[in-house]
Amino acid sequence: MGAEEIKKDMDIISWPSDLAYEQWVALPVSGARPSARYKHAAAVADEKLYITGGSRNGRYLSDIQAFDLRSLTWSSLKLEIDPDADTSEDSGLQEVLPGISDHSMIKWENKLLLLGGHSKKSSDAMIVHFINLETHVCGVMETSGKIPVARGGHSVTLVGSKLIVFGGEDRSRKLLNDVHVLDLQTMTWSVVEATQTPPAPRFDHSAAVHSERYLLIFGGCSHSVFFNDLHVLDLYTMEWSQPQVQGDLVSPRAGHAGISIDEMWYIVGGGDNNNGCPETLALNMSKLVWSTLTTLKERHPLASEGLSICSAIIDGGKYLVAFGGYNGKYNNEVFVMKLKPRDLSHPKIFQSPAAAAAAASVTAAYALAKSEKLDFPQIIDLNFNGVENNVPKKDINLEINAIKEEKVVLESSIDEARAENSRLREKIDELKSNHTELSKELQSVQSQLISERSRCFKLEAQIAELQKMLESLESIENEVQILRRQKSALEQEMEVSSTQQQGSGGVWRWIAGGT
Repeated sequence: MGAEEIKKDMDIISWPSDLAYEQWVALPVSGARPSARYKHAAAVADEKLYITGGSRNGRYLSDIQAFDLRSLTWSSLKLEIDPDADTSEDSGLQEVLPGISDHSMIKWENKLLLLGGHSKKSSDAMIVHFINLETHVCGVMETSGKIPVARGGHSVTLVGSKLIVFGGEDRSRKLLNDVHVLDLQTMTWSVVEATQTPPAPRFDHSAAVHSERYLLIFGGCSHSVFFNDLHVLDLYTMEWSQPQVQGDLVSPRAGHAGISIDEMWYIVGGGDNNNGCPETLALNMSKLVWSTLTTLKERHPLASEGLSICSAIIDGGKYLVAFGGYNGKYNNEVFVMKLKPRDLSHPKIFQSPAAAAAAASVTAAYALAKSEKLDFPQIIDLNFNGVENNVPKKDINLEINAIKEEKVVLESSIDEARAENSRLREKIDELKSNHTELSKELQSVQSQLISERSRCFKLEAQIAELQKMLESLESIENEVQILRRQKSALEQEMEVSSTQQQGSGGVWRWIAGGT
């Protein structure tokens, strides 16, 4: 799958329902667009995509733009300085919002919170800016506790009423892998003292939280290495781990964007300073399995570093919304992807008919085993709402017999499921055997190809030598032709000279005879 653009003449109101699933689409925009940029921050609130800051041609941007996902129009927010704020130099509020990039932005209640980032304004500690979406008042939130050092390229993840900050790069370009927590109820910072092996220091990575317990860190880079590893921090035990992942191979990347929806974590873009990553990835955080949703063409705007991605719910449907980035060219298009509805009521392992029957059988058999341990005379003696239960014992015995018969049926279903499972295992073994044979054949073919390539190389070398010989023969033939022409000319000169000599001898003989 690739990416398409919505036709200009389509009904803007109904565009969400017209999209195909899991395909990126560039939305048409009415009116002016914001300047193209990367390393900005984005968030969705009330069906609007908010963009703050970023960088372009080495210049930090300070604007905030809003894209209406209904009318498909951009508008610029005019911010006002918080009237209760301290306007001294140290407060960093000489501007409404300073130019900033590599920061993070989270929606909290009716505010957008901007954490950290690089800017011309120097600060030793991380600053938390806020933008009130109702009043458009902007300011700096006062925080206390162990405030982390100022940084950019870090990750910020919302867990309940707490923000978790990981990694990044400080003002002196020192790489970080520390973990800090900001309690949004008390605006107090704390440091996480985690055990086991943490991720290597990095920046421009992505982070997500699964089940309100596990913090996942993916990718990013140091000053020389790009990562594709996955690390997990258990927020209950505060222990790091690096689990084994399955599925599609994932290339190292930094500057990508990620967003989690339910148990899926979607990764878009990124790169390694040489090539952008064109695939859109999805990690099932419950099973730790990577899959590729779609792959775009090379140099596509989404195969960029420093782009943003958010999630939006429109008319009950879930959408990914991407903006900006840089892949040799700055981008300011808005792309959306409509996600397929997912059935989260049962694990995927119970979605096949045989497995579902087996699961139901096991559940029923377990319930029956539990019921057989009950003391039925006690049940008879129970009173419900003061009324005596006069159920005959004969009826109870009939029910017990019926339950036992049902148990036999369920056990038979379990045996059938086990038999089917055995057949499936035999098929899997057969497929594995076929795969082994095919692998051997492939290796044989590959070795033949290698030998054929060697022969081709030798033939090409011989052909090159013959071509050189032909070229030398052509030059020799040219020289022979030149010598032949020179010989012919020399012979002609000799004939002329001989003729002249004979004519000269006759004259002298005539003179001698006359005398």
